[in-house]
Amino acid sequence: MSHFSRISLFLLRISMGWMMFYAGITKVLNPEWTAAGYLAGAKTFGGFYQWLTTPGMLPVVNFINEWGLTLLGISLILGIGVRMTSILGAVLMMLYYFPILDFPYPNAHSYIVDEHIIYAFVLLFFAAVRAGRAWGLENWCANLPICSRFPRLREWFG
Repeated sequence: MSHFSRISLFLLRISMGWMMFYAGITKVLNPEWTAAGYLAGAKTFGGFYQWLTTPGMLPVVNFINEWGLTLLGISLILGIGVRMTSILGAVLMMLYYFPILDFPYPNAHSYIVDEHIIYAFVLLFFAAVRAGRAWGLENWCANLPICSRFPRLREWFG
C-alpha cells in the first residue's frame, strides 16, 4: 500500500470514527434521547420496527444504539478491532436505513442510496482492507501473546 493510500485510509477511518463517536456519545449524554420516534415512523418492515419500540425491547435498542455508535467510533479512531466493529456497524447502518426507505418513493435527498448505505459500504471496506493497520493499534494487538494463543483473535482484532 502506498504512503498516499495509507494516509487516505487513515484520514477516512479517523473522520468516520469521529462522526460515529459523536453520534453515539451525544445520545449517551442525553437522558431524554430515545430511538422510539425514529422507529415508530418506519415505512419498511413496520411490524419489526414497531416490535423494537415495545417496553421490553426499547431500552435494549437504545443501549445498543448509544453504545454501539460510541464504541464503533472509538474503535475506528484508535484503529483496534476495526474488522469486527465495522461489520457490526454496517449491520447497524442497514437497520437505520430500512425505516426511512419508502420504496419506490425517493426520500428528500436521494432515491435508494442514502448516507446509511454509503456508511455501510465504507465500514465494509474498512473490514476488508484491515483499516486498523494504517497507523492504528491493530498491529500492536496482533503481536500480543493472547493473539498467539488464539489466532482467531488476530483475524478480528488484529
